[in-house]
Parts: sequence; C-alpha cells; structure tokens
Amino acid sequence: MASYTVSSTKSYMQAMQPMIEALNRINTGNKQQKVPNIDNENAKITPIDKILNKFANVTIDSLKHIGNKSSGADVVIHEIEDACNKISKQRGLEKSEIYTLVKSLLLQSPTDEELQSSLFDILGFDEFDLISKIIQNKRAFATRESSGLMSSEERAQQVIDNHQRAKNQTLLPKSTHQKYPNVFKNPDVGNIISITGKKFALPQGTTRDSYATHEELVIPYPENKPNKWISEKNLVKISDLDFLCQGTFKNYKNLNKMQSLVYPVAYNTNENMLVCAPTGAGKTDVALLTILHTINQFVTETVTEDGDVSVDIDYDEFKIVYVAPLKALAAEIVEKYSKKLKWLGINVRELTGDMQLTRQEIINTQIIVTTPEKWDVVTRKSTGDSELVAKVKLLIIDEVHLLHEDRGSVIETLVARTLRQVESTQSMIRVVGLSATLPNYMDVADFLGVNRSVGMFYFDQSFRPVPLQQQILGVRGKAGSKLARENIDKVSYEKLADYINQGLQVMVFVHSRKDTVNTARTFIRMAVEYGESEIFNCSEADSYEKYKREASNKNRSKELKELFVHGFGVHHAGMLRSDRNLTEKMFESGAIKVLCCTATLAWGVNLPAAVVIVKGTQVYDSKAGGFVDLGISDVIQIFGRAGRPQYEKFGTGILCTTSDKLDHYVSLLTQQHPIESKFGDKLIDNLNAEISLGTVTNVEEAVQWLGYTYMMVRMKQNPFAYGIDWKELQEDPSLTNRRREMVFTCAKRLHHLQMIIFDENSEAFTPKDLGRIASDFYLLSNSVEIFNQMMNPLATEADILSMISMSSEFDSIKFREEESKELKQLVEEDAPCQVAGDVDSPQGKTNILLQAFVSQAHIKDSALISDSNYVAQNSARICRSLFLIAMNRRWGKLMNIMLSLCKSIDKRIWAFEHPMTQFELPQPVLRNIKAKNPSMLALRDMEAGELGDLVHNFKMGSILYKLIGKFPFIDIESEIFPITTNVMRVHVDLQPDFVWDDKYHGSAQFFWLTVEESDRSEILHVEKFILHKKQLHSPHEMDFMIPLSDPLPAQVVVRVVSDSWIGSETVHAVSFQHLIRPSNETIKTDLLRLQPLPVTALHNPDVEQIYSSKFKYFNPMQTMVFHSLYNTNSSVFVGSPTGSGKTVVAELAIWHAFNEFPSSKVVYIAPMKALVRERVDDWRERICKNTSHRLVELTGDSLPTIQEVKEADIIITTPEKFDGISRNWQTRKFVQQVSLVIMDEIHLLASDRGPILEMIVSRMNYISSQTKKPIRLLGMSTAVSNAFDMAGWLGVKNGLFNFPQSVRPVPLQMYIDGFPENLAFCPLMKTMNKPAFMAIKQHSPNKPVLIFVASRRQTRLTALDLIHLCGMESNPRRFLKISDDELQDILENVKDDTLRLSLQFGMGLHHAGLVESDRQISHKLFEQGKIQILIATSTLAWGVNLPAHLVIIKGTQFFDAKIEAYRDMDLTDILQMMGRAGRPAYDTSGIAIVYTKESKKVFYKHFLNLGFPVESSLHKVLDNHIGAEISAGTITTRQEAMDFLTWTFLYRRAHNNPTYYGIEDISQYGISQYLAKLIDSTIENLVESKCVYTGGSDELHATPFLEISSYYYLSHLTMRNFVNNVTPDFEFRDCLRVLCQATEYNELATRHGEELINMEMSQAMRYPAEDLNCEFIWDPHVKAYLLIQAYMSRVELPIADYAQDTISVLDQALRILQAYIDAAAELGYFKVVMSFIQLMQCIKQRYWYDDDPVSALPGLKLISEGKTNQTLKQLGSMKPGQLFGLAKKLGVKGENIENKETNYDYGDGDSDEMAKKQFVKIASHLPTGNLEIKQQEQDSIKVVLTHDNYPLNNDFKVYCPHFPKPQRESWFVILHDGEELHLLKRASPRLSNKKGIVACDLDIPDDLFGKELYLECVNDGLDIAYSKKISLL
Repeated sequence: MASYTVSSTKSYMQAMQPMIEALNRINTGNKQQKVPNIDNENAKITPIDKILNKFANVTIDSLKHIGNKSSGADVVIHEIEDACNKISKQRGLEKSEIYTLVKSLLLQSPTDEELQSSLFDILGFDEFDLISKIIQNKRAFATRESSGLMSSEERAQQVIDNHQRAKNQTLLPKSTHQKYPNVFKNPDVGNIISITGKKFALPQGTTRDSYATHEELVIPYPENKPNKWISEKNLVKISDLDFLCQGTFKNYKNLNKMQSLVYPVAYNTNENMLVCAPTGAGKTDVALLTILHTINQFVTETVTEDGDVSVDIDYDEFKIVYVAPLKALAAEIVEKYSKKLKWLGINVRELTGDMQLTRQEIINTQIIVTTPEKWDVVTRKSTGDSELVAKVKLLIIDEVHLLHEDRGSVIETLVARTLRQVESTQSMIRVVGLSATLPNYMDVADFLGVNRSVGMFYFDQSFRPVPLQQQILGVRGKAGSKLARENIDKVSYEKLADYINQGLQVMVFVHSRKDTVNTARTFIRMAVEYGESEIFNCSEADSYEKYKREASNKNRSKELKELFVHGFGVHHAGMLRSDRNLTEKMFESGAIKVLCCTATLAWGVNLPAAVVIVKGTQVYDSKAGGFVDLGISDVIQIFGRAGRPQYEKFGTGILCTTSDKLDHYVSLLTQQHPIESKFGDKLIDNLNAEISLGTVTNVEEAVQWLGYTYMMVRMKQNPFAYGIDWKELQEDPSLTNRRREMVFTCAKRLHHLQMIIFDENSEAFTPKDLGRIASDFYLLSNSVEIFNQMMNPLATEADILSMISMSSEFDSIKFREEESKELKQLVEEDAPCQVAGDVDSPQGKTNILLQAFVSQAHIKDSALISDSNYVAQNSARICRSLFLIAMNRRWGKLMNIMLSLCKSIDKRIWAFEHPMTQFELPQPVLRNIKAKNPSMLALRDMEAGELGDLVHNFKMGSILYKLIGKFPFIDIESEIFPITTNVMRVHVDLQPDFVWDDKYHGSAQFFWLTVEESDRSEILHVEKFILHKKQLHSPHEMDFMIPLSDPLPAQVVVRVVSDSWIGSETVHAVSFQHLIRPSNETIKTDLLRLQPLPVTALHNPDVEQIYSSKFKYFNPMQTMVFHSLYNTNSSVFVGSPTGSGKTVVAELAIWHAFNEFPSSKVVYIAPMKALVRERVDDWRERICKNTSHRLVELTGDSLPTIQEVKEADIIITTPEKFDGISRNWQTRKFVQQVSLVIMDEIHLLASDRGPILEMIVSRMNYISSQTKKPIRLLGMSTAVSNAFDMAGWLGVKNGLFNFPQSVRPVPLQMYIDGFPENLAFCPLMKTMNKPAFMAIKQHSPNKPVLIFVASRRQTRLTALDLIHLCGMESNPRRFLKISDDELQDILENVKDDTLRLSLQFGMGLHHAGLVESDRQISHKLFEQGKIQILIATSTLAWGVNLPAHLVIIKGTQFFDAKIEAYRDMDLTDILQMMGRAGRPAYDTSGIAIVYTKESKKVFYKHFLNLGFPVESSLHKVLDNHIGAEISAGTITTRQEAMDFLTWTFLYRRAHNNPTYYGIEDISQYGISQYLAKLIDSTIENLVESKCVYTGGSDELHATPFLEISSYYYLSHLTMRNFVNNVTPDFEFRDCLRVLCQATEYNELATRHGEELINMEMSQAMRYPAEDLNCEFIWDPHVKAYLLIQAYMSRVELPIADYAQDTISVLDQALRILQAYIDAAAELGYFKVVMSFIQLMQCIKQRYWYDDDPVSALPGLKLISEGKTNQTLKQLGSMKPGQLFGLAKKLGVKGENIENKETNYDYGDGDSDEMAKKQFVKIASHLPTGNLEIKQQEQDSIKVVLTHDNYPLNNDFKVYCPHFPKPQRESWFVILHDGEELHLLKRASPRLSNKKGIVACDLDIPDDLFGKELYLECVNDGLDIAYSKKISLL
C-alpha cells in the first residue's frame, strides 16, 4: 500500500538542503552574506527582500498561460492547480502548498496504485473527481516539467515559495483562516497536514547535530508572543462567577487563558467537549468546571432570612465518572477534587483494581475516579451496578490520546457504550475528553460526539504555562547492548552536569525501581571520575540541615541516607510512603539537586523540575514478555513536569534513546502521525461483551454499535490503514457492508467457541453463560478456545495449573536465559504441583511463577518479579472464570478444586496448608499448629488452656480461642420432600456459628451451597449464599428441587463452602435409606369427539338467555362435563387449564342446585379477594339481573347484614371467611342450608391457605353426615398430577375430569428462556428487559402484551427500560394507539409519575401500590386496546380477567421477607399468569414466555406441561383448626380428633407420599402413630396457650380463650401472648404493643430496604420500635407498630407501599382488639378493657388518646385534649344554630377537610361555609342519648339507650372518615365495681321512630345479687359513654 510521508528527520533535512544551496547562489548584491543557518530562528532574512521586490507584481494568475498556450493538457493542469489552491485555502494553508505537494509527488513517477493511495492521503476522499483527473493527466505533468514549460519567472517564484516555507513566519505571514472558532494555534509554517492528519515537516528552528556517541535533535521552545486570542484583561475573574465557582476556586484570582476561553462552553452548556492542550495548561480545572456545571443542575438555592444563600444538593440523583489512565493519576485526581469540593459535601472516591468500593460507598459517592478497564468492567456487567451507570450525568475521559495505544480499544468501548446509552435512554450523559495536543483532533472530536463548532477546543504549545524545549538524543549502539547503555549513561550525565552547573534541579526518569538507585550511583561515580562532585553538593541550601537530621533517622532506608549526602534522591512505588514523602519534600526545598525516579512520579505526584531527563526508552512490559518502547503518553507526561512557572522562563525535556528510535520519537513528539484505532484487535472480545450485556442482540445492532467507535471515524478518513480500498469506500461511504462483514466474522468465531448462539438466518445473537463469564472476567476469546479443549471434569490441581498457564493472556511471557537458574530453584523449592512442560517454555515459566507466587517465594530478578505480578493478577481473574465455567457445567470435583485454587491465589496460601495460616499468627505458633495438624472442628472443641498447651504458649491460648471462634462455620440441617418419582424438594436450614469481626469478615461473607451425589462428580444443584452481618444470628432457609436418578443413590451430599476462607467447608450427608418415592396415580382426560351441546340443552329459557348472547354452543370441555354437573348430584373434580371455560362449569352446577334444591344456598369459594370481586361483578350482571336469585359477597372488605346473608342464594366468599362462618354451623341456619360448595383454584391446597380448604371440605362432609342433607362439592383447578387423591378426598366417584393443557379453546405456545445463574435479583430482571422487548417485536408487534413482574418496584423499572428501548426505534410510540389530545385528557387524571410517563409510550402499570383510579385507567386503556402493553404484578393474573395475545413472565422469584431471601413463585401462580395468554374471540393461539434461571428451565418445562402434584400443608398449622373444632363441639376427645383427620387430604397423602411428611414407617400402624403424635403435639400447644384443658378418659374441653380465638378467627398463639403478658394495670401503650405482637401480623409484607425507613420512622414516632423487643427493625410486628402510630399521628408515609400496608394492618386490628377486649373481660380487668376500647376509638377516628375528640370533626385540625372546652356529648345535645356558632368559634375551615371525609365538591369561594355545614351535619347526628336501666327480675337487667338525634345513615354507618372500611355503630355494655369487670356485652342499635335505640338484656349471676355496681355504656368508635350507678336486687 503506497503512502507518501516525510516522517523521518533525515529525509526532511535532505529535502531542505538543495533549496538552501539554491538560495545561497542567487546574486543578491552582497556576496559575503550567506543565507543564515536554518537553526537561527531570530535572524532577519534581509537578502530575500530584494528578490521579493522583483516579483512584487507577479501572481500565479499572470503566469497561467506562459508557455505552450495551444496545449489542451496545459489547460487541464491549470484547472488542477486551481482546484488544489482552493483546497489549500479551505484548510488555511499557503495558496499553492497542496499543488506543490501534488506536483512533487508526480515527479517521483509512482505507479498508478501508489499515486492513487498517496493522492487520497493528501486530498481526501471528497476529491475523488480531482484525483481521477490528476491520474489521467500525470504524463502531461511530466512532459511540462521535462520540456521546460515553466518560465524563469515561475521558477524564481517557486524557489521563493519553497524558501518561504522553510523560513519562519516573519517572512510572509500565512493565511490565518480558521475553520472552527475554538481552534487556537499558530499556523505551522511548512507543516502541511494531509487529510489523514500526517505532517511533512518539523517545527521551525529545529537543529540536528551529530557527535561521536550520539545524534542530538533540539526542538526550541515556541516564542510565547502576547497571546492574540485573549488578553490578560479579558481573563475570567473568579469574583465575577457564581457561588459554586467562587467556593471551589477560592484561591484563584482568575482562570488562565486556556480556561477562560473554554469557560463559556464548559460551565454554561451541556455540550460534549474535547479539550486538546499541552500538559500543565490546566485541563484538570476545565474538567472541574464541567463537574460544577453538572452539580449545579442538582442544586436548590434558598435565601435565608439573614440574606444568606443556603444550598441543597440532591446528592443521590447524579454520578460523575472521571476516567484516568493510571491508578496513580486517579489517586492524585481524588485528592485534588476532594479538597476543592469538600465544602459542597461532594464525595470523591477512587474505584480501581486497588480500591474497591462497597455498594453503600458507591451510593454515597458523587464523583468516581476510575481507570478505563475498571469502568469497562463495571459497565459491561449487567449486574448490580446498573443503577450506578444509569445515574451517570458526566463522563470525563482524561488522556484521550491513548486511543492509539493498546488500551485505546477500552476507551472506544466506553465511549461507544455511553453514546448508545444516551441514545437509548434519552438521558443526557455529557462526554468530556481531555488530551495532549493531537494531530487529528477533529477525528477524536467526531468520535466523542462533539460539535466541532462549539465543543472542540485545540490549544497549541503557546498555551503551556512554561514553554518547553525538547532535546531528543539518539545514542550509538544497538538497543539493549552494553555500548548503548554506556552511551546513554554518558550523555545523560553530560546533560545532567551541564544543567546542574547552571544551578537548576533535574529529574532523571528511569524504568525500573532497581534502576533508580543504580542510576544515582552511576552518576555519583561519574561525577567523582570527572571531578565534578562539588556541583551536586547541596549543603548551602537553607533546609539542608533539617533534612540531614531527618534522613539520618534509623528508620530511613539506607539508599536514602547514602544518596542524600551526594545531593541525590530516589523515588519509586516500592519505597515506604514516609521515605517517598520525605524525598519529595527534600527535592521541593532544594535539599537535593537530582531526583532519580520512575514514571509513576510523573503521573501521580505534581512535583515539577526545571529539567527532566528520560534515561533510556526500553521498558520491561510483562504483558509483552520483554522490553518495549516507552509510550509517548509517558514521555508527554514526563516532559509535562519540566519547568516551574514561578522560577523558569522555559523548561527542558531531554529524551535519551538509541539512534534507531530517534526518528520514531521525533515523529511522535511533533505529532506528525495521526492517532489510529486499535479497536480491530479486540473486536471479537468487545462484541462478546456487548452481546453479554444485552445492548447488541443482532447483526444490525452490532453494525450500529461499530458506527460509534473511533475505528469507524478513522476507517473513513484513512481506509488503507484498515484494508479498505477507495472503490469500496466510494460504493459504500458509510462502510455498512464492511462493518457487517466484520461482525459476521466475529459472530461466527464466538458461535464456534460456544460463547454465543448466532442464528445466521435471523442474524440474532443469544448470549451464553460462557460468553458472559468471558465478558465479566475479561477473558480473551483465544483463552476460551484453549479452555474448551483442555477442561476436564476430573482434572487435578496440576492439570488446572498447566491449563491456566496455556492461556492466551500469558502468550507474551518469554523465557530468558539469565532466569534459568532461578526458575529451576523455584521449581525445586516453591512448586508443590508438578510443572508440565520445560522450564524454558512460556507455559512452564508461567506455571512456576504462579506456584511461586502462592508459595510466597522470594524472587530476586526484577524482570521475573514483574512477570510474577503480571501472572498473579491475571491468574486470579482466570481462576474465577474457570470456577464459574465448571459450576455451569455441573462438574463438582473441578468446581471445588477451582474454588480452592482461587482462594489460594487470593490468600497466597495453598489449600493443603492449615486454615489457621490465614490469621496473622507468630511463626512459632503456626509451626506448632502445622506440626500437630488438628482439624478446625477439633480446635473448635478445645478450651483456651488446651489451645495454649497445643502451641506451647499459654498466653496465646486465649488469642487462638477468639480467632478460632471467628473462623466461618455453618451448621446444616436438611429435610427432603419427594414431589414425584423423579423430582425431590430439599429444604436446608443454615445456621452460622462464628463470631463476626469486621476486620476479617467485612460487611458480608459469601458461601457456595452445592448438592452432589456422593459417588459422582456431577452437581445436582448449586446456589450462592450471601451472609450479611446483621443476619448472623438468624436462621437461613433454602428450598430447591433436585432430580432423582435411577437407581436411587444411597445419599446426596450438601456442601457449604466459603468463597474466600480456605478450609471453611461443611459437609452434610442426606440419607435416602428411608425414602419412599410417591405414588401419584393420575388420569388424563382426553377430549372425546363429541358434538358440541347447544345451550338449549339446559331446558331453562331464563338460563339459556344468559348464555345465548355470548355463545350458542358449549365448548368441547364443557360439553364433556355437562352431564355430570347438570344432570347428577355427585361431587365433581374438574382439572382444566386457565382460560378453558371453568366459570361456565361452576354455573352448570349452580343451575342444577337451584333446580333440585330451590331453597338451598350455593357457596363459591375463591382463594383471593380479587377473584371474589371479579366473580361478584360478573354474576351480579349476568345471573342476578336475569334471574330472581340474590347474591352476597362475604369478604373482609364487604359489610353485609345478617339478613342479607340469610336472603342470599349465592354466597361468594374467601376460604378464611367461610371457615370462620362455618365453624359455628350449629347456630347458623344458613350454613346448614348449603347444598353446593364450589372451590375454585383448589390446587392451591399446597399453599399457605390450603389447610383452610381442607377444613372446609372436612366440615362440609361432617355437616352432611349430621344433618343427613347431601352437600355437593365441586373442585376446580388446573390439571394436577395426583388427581385420584384429590377426587377421593372430595368424595368424587364418577365425576373426575383432569384435562391437559391442550384443551384450551385458544392453543398456547410456551417458551421458557434461561438466564445466568450468577446474577442477583435486580440485575437478572434488568437482563430480561431487552429480550422481552425483542419478543414483543417478534411475537406480538401489534397485539396486546401482558408482562408480569415480581414486585411493584419492578413494574416501574421494567417500564422505564422498555421506554428506553422504544427510544431507539424509528417509531418510539409504536405501542400507543390513541391521539395526543385524548392522551392528554387521560394524563391529567393520572396521579403516579411513572404511569404518566409510561402511558405516553403505550404502556400501563398495574399493582397494589397505585391508587384505585390509576389502576382503573391502566385497566380500561388496555382493555380497549388504546395501549398495547400492561406491566403488572402477579396479583393481576388472579384478579382481573384481562387476556392478551402475548404474556411474558419476567422472572419466577419474589422476595420473601420471612426468610429474607428470594424464593420461587408457586407453579399455580405461573400457570395462572400463563392462562392470560390468548384472547378467545380474537386469537387463534396465545403465546406465553417464561423467563427464569437457567437451572430452573427443565423443572418448569416438566411441570408446566404435566401438572404439579398437590400436597397438604395441614400438618404445619393443625393447632388452630383442631382448636376451632373443639370450640364448636365437633371434637371432644383425642379419638374424635384422630377420626376428624381421616376426612382430610393430609390423611390420603400421608399414605401415598409418606416421606414428604417425615413418615419413615409406612405401615398402617406407622402412619396412625404419626397422626397420633400430630394430634398430641397439637393438644399440647393448645393447652400451653390456655385454650384447652383435658379431662378424664382423653376428654378435651375448650376454655373461653379458645372460644374467643375461634370466634374472631385468631391464632391460639395470639391468645397465648395476650394471656401471658396482660396485667391489670395495662395502659394505652401496652395495649398498642400487645396488639402489634399478634401472630396475625407475621404475614405483613416486608420488603427489601425497609429497615432504613423503619429506623427513621421509629425516631419520629411517639413510641420507639424497641418497645416490641424484636431482634430486627424490619420485623413485620415492628412495622405494624410504627404504621399504626403514623396513622394515628396523621403523618405522611415515607413511601406509597406503606399506605397499602397500613390498610392491611388496620384490617386486622379491630378483630384482634375485639378479641382482646373479650379476653380481658374474661379476666375481669376493667381498666384494661377501657384502655382497649379507647385504642379502638383512636384507630377508628385516627387520633391519639390525648387529642381532643371534638377536633376530629370535619373542618378542624387535631389539638390537645380539652382545648375546645367541649365534649361530643355536649355537641350532640346542641341545636343546629348553636352548632353553627360553635363552628365559627372553633374556626372550622374547608382546607382542613380531606377529600375522603366528605363527598362535597366545595369549589373555591365558599369552602369554609360548606365545611361548617358538614361540621354541623356530623355533630347533629352524633349518637348521644338517654340511658335507662330496668331490673324486674333478680337475675337480669334491661339496658336501653335511646338516641336524641337521627342517625347519620339508616344502616347506622358512623363517621369514621379515615378508617379504610365503613364502620357501623356499636356499644359496649359493661357492669363493674370500679376495679373488677363482672359483665360485658355488645349491643347494636336498631331504628325506632326514625331514631336509634340500643337495647340489651344482661343476665346477672348469683354472686352479684344485692351489690352496688356501675353500668357503663361505651361507644366503640366515638368518645361517647354513659355511666350509672345501680343497686342490684
């Protein structure tokens, strides 16, 4: 490939020589005066003035037609000349420069190909036509030159022009035309820059001299003329800036020139920027300006009363990332920015390989300073840092010119990823690039997305604070030879001595730590030899004596002391920090003159010197495996330290290299070469990273992604360097095909390596675990290939070490002869594993160094130390990746070996060494432990004294005892539950048993739990277990499924291994000796080919009418079950998929019941209130409106009267409600009238609520046997795999139907996709968003889509991610199907911000955290097809019948607060969600996609198709159910309890799957024994709770407490807690505490991260959380305690979820309080009862006991008790007029009324007036009245309370505006003697003459006859009470 450059200095000098000679020969009238030497930059060139005068009037135009005017070719040449001159002008060059260059090129007679290449290089690809013309006419050019067509005038002009280019600018000022406003540079005379950015000349004034030892080239410093772009007076003054800048730059008067020019764009805009400026020009402060601009966007200023400005910064909303090339530089930036921004409270932290940050630290940090590789790792992982990445608002990339180095591809990756993120998320991330001066800065600006006219800044060397003279010395001798080394030492010393003589300080940079001292000693020796020691003497310096004392300190290193006296110092990273700091101070104060240091000083410490010398350019690079050239960025950085602004006019940078490298460094230092991209070298690995991250999912996206790289920019500018010819570029200017080709090649390679799946037809990429691991751990694709070939499940440690050493990462490790002896020694002494291969092979050397590193071997050779560190750093990473690969492949043996090797490399301790080696113990103690080698278990059993004896050191005994206690140890217990013949559920309890110490354990410890068959290496299950400090003492539960093989193994082994501690491993064997596999007899009902039945088969016109409007024929499934349901009376079980028409099945049974038993009742039980609600709405509409049947809803939400229930024909209820009602069936007539019980979703038997269904069925069967009336049972579920057991339990004989998934009216296509195992929950969910979006586009581009997620938070995050993905589409609002106007009307009513945003993109949200109106909006819009996507929590699947064409179940886990971990969803939930796929009227098929973890795929495939066996969970909660039956009198003896169990599903399953229930003896006797034990433990628990007492012959008797708990449907444990804790002096606080301790609150939802909220609430509430003595602040009881207090305090809740939780808490509270009141009355505690009633009033009215009850009325704000001087009783007796007056007096206002208190819409003007009316209305209907007591008989009294006022509502609903459910008026009638309570009764009012009357009879026991007592009548919701003293007869 031809390329024309003049890159070498020699070529330049040769080219210039003839021109100089020609000029010298010209007769100028003064023969003595020659043209001065080219190096005299200041001499005036007077002779040429005379020549210029000769040609003053001659122009190129006037010379155009001189010569052969008839030649047509000549005309063409003139046209070419004009075109070239035009281009010169555009580029700001001399008019004829380009043309001259073209002409000189043509005179070299190149081939067509060479000519074409070079012309493109010079002219650029836009000038294609011109290039063609030049090539066609190249002969004409040659002819014109050879035939002397150029006139003498032209030749003279040419010579002058040439000379002008060679001389300085004062001769003929060049055009200063600037294309871009922010490029500030003096035009480089002669520095013609080609289109690719190459230069063809050196800076003016450059000299070159040759000496015996070396060649020397000096580039003078540019004359710092008064800067013409900005004057001193125009500099930006800090005092003129805002408070942010003033506070940050408080020690500055003004910004410097460069910063002043940049300031308007940096601080006042959001523009991307590229700032190219010399080192030391102040770029770091420019970055700081952009940082302040970003901070300013999150600042809220408020002016205080004093006039001061207080600033509030929203620290959590933004992150700023500063990418620095080196860790040392990162540390310097952190230090600098921390100081400057401390006043703003901004945290700056380093995130590099050395400095890891915890999650909390990242959250608390605003500015993260990192390295390119580290930030790449953070952003390429789709793990938990996604939130961090999403908050980044500013990305600063320092030293962006590193693009052309090997690390440049990382910067390209980062920028491309960031720019794509900006585009996809539509969120602003500003990119700022900082760089040294670049030749092709425009290319870099384009790459960074910088607007060339606004954000592109280029500053030439004149902006350097101290101008720099550069000296490049090339010594004779081959690089690395002895001659070259001696010459470098010699010339370096000469330069050093020269400048020291001038009184300057010098820094000498060398390239290894050892060389710093060696160089200093060499120079000292040479100084002695030359007799120049005295010039280095610093004893005259002021600070010399001070530092002499410090240096002589015995703790200082001997080198420091030795060199100090000679005036030398050394500095490198291997020194102690104190020595380094001292050396820096000594150099700064002049106590030493020479500092020999490594390059880290230039990067990390700002310590300038007058002169810097770079001694040699050979740097050992362990990555390259040998010596490489010093990088230009290091040279620029080192030269940047030359010159101290306050002392020198200019700095000097001297580079000593070998002569063969001289031109190379000259070229680099003068920026003659444009920087090219290195991205192509890493394209395969970078593409894999993007595919793994999920940002690239197909070829098209990969091609787009490549378009964001710097490689793309350069491929267009310099295609030949990337193998692209001009023809290809012309045909495809955007290089799309070339990019596709590159992507295809890489993708095929990745597919071959099993890192991705590449479907060439669809061009789609699917990431695989191997690819993800390679991406996360920076594995090279070549290494992956090696591992694929070499990995073996039975590999030994030696095999693994051999494989690691073969890795491509170590290809660069080279063997050197001088290392041979030391390597052999290392093999013998420090390599415990056999080394494969020879010592002299790269693999052998790598293997030895790795083993030596772990063995902590002492290596002497410095290059070998460097190699060793390189091997160790990379091996740790490679080992981790191999560990995960082995885990994914389920290779147990290899996984364990890999994990132990990972730990060995991390700790530098071999796995066979004693675990106590990990603690810092004295060597003698360790030797004693190792000698006796006791196990850790044995050590744990020893006392301190025994440990002291063991190590022969008594004092160490107690220390060892404490350390052994800190060694991580986990106890394991397990249970097994066979599910089917081939699948078993394993439940594991993990109990940590060690003492936590932050020093050793940090904030969390990681463990790996594996389950393996004992005799095979295959892993059956693996899971990561994270133990946090706060969870140390709580038990940890894990549930998982494992496959069972045939034949059954004797046992499986559960192993828990620490991720970081060697030797921390617990092994637990689970025996299968007594395992009996379950026998799940099942039946699959196939659809018969029956003629569909018409609806007329019902033979009931009224009923037919209901159906005929919807369908004419029953579907095939309904046709098959029709006869059994409609024409027989037997019980039926129907198992059928969701969406197959089971509702009609239930209705058929209902019609039969009404036909056969007209006066009977039908009970429909649904497991969720949402399903009840759906069924109520549906049947009210269809059944009640079209027939005479009545329906009633019985749930916690509804409030029907007893009469309504009695009159209803259909009762729709939940299991709990019906269980509670049917417990007292003897006294409830309507329960005995039930003829049909329909149980929907009966497969939920296995869930927590399943036992209730078991009890209902058993009770119904019992009632039927007692009343002799048949009760038909209809069980409906999805298909189950043990249908026979289900049918047998329900008493089904011929009505068993168990249909498979295929009977759905709309067939279902099911896809199950696996995702990585190693991701935490949130990152896993995020990883699923892109595939979900692609699935929508593929399967349902225009049809409705339901996406189910695990939590409310996930609905929001999923919606936002999908919106971002929409943003990348050509039509971002593709899912929205309505006009903007209609959308705006809807959005006005939306309360939730995320929903408002989502709706604009056609997505709705649905979860319990939204207000009802928002849920309805989402529901309606989706139902009407106005939005295409609905993102919902799983509850929607049950509650709302909203089918969609496509259902995506995004994750199958949810957070369970009880176990504080994520657990799998029930299969029933997943089936229900899948059931929503497919719309019967619209779709021919539905699609359900389940996203789960890879390991769960097989499990879901199996059970989602075949159905899951249903087991009982009654045995876990038998106590309350048996208690209820004892209370009801159904069970009176133990035997009756045993008999009762035989009715249950538990009894059947205990026979068929005994192991599941822990039964080992499977004989009839064995199972009876198990059940007997179950009953015995149940009775014992009830007795302990004081709920049951036993009598003779096994009789069981209920206590009043059991009757109370059963009546109120409470747990006996709630009663136990109350009875054990209540005392007669219980006060309000105690009542509230015991209320919240109720067992019913165990189930209150607690979520991730709520502990912080609870802690804040606890501090703000009246009573702290500590009252409850709970171990954890996130305990649900603590939460209930805080929520009730917050509710009564009427404070705003911190998060929306808590509002819903408060409703749940209040829902239970009244029931529990009623029970407590009854229980306290039973104990006779009068004051306690009154306290509980007061608490009930406070909860109903939402105030505290010490608030004034009157102030709870409408229009008033709560005030303290007694402040109004009124009581509710007084208000109740006032007339309306008086009440109006009182309302004015009390200040009733409309603004105090919450919307939910009243239905009035006040408008604006008269809200206060309306509020007063509302106040009067409520007050005038208060239930005040007159209490009468009559006693006609001795054993009873009649109590009557007659109301004075009319009731507020005829159904007696009272004023409780804040309570979530309506409340009816109720009274407590209490008989007491002041201390003891004797009688308590509840009474409700009835209407009499439109007024309320409360009447009740009290039965007086004998022992109260004749006593004087008090009778209290207390309202339960208002502070109204009446009391009378009575004397009993």
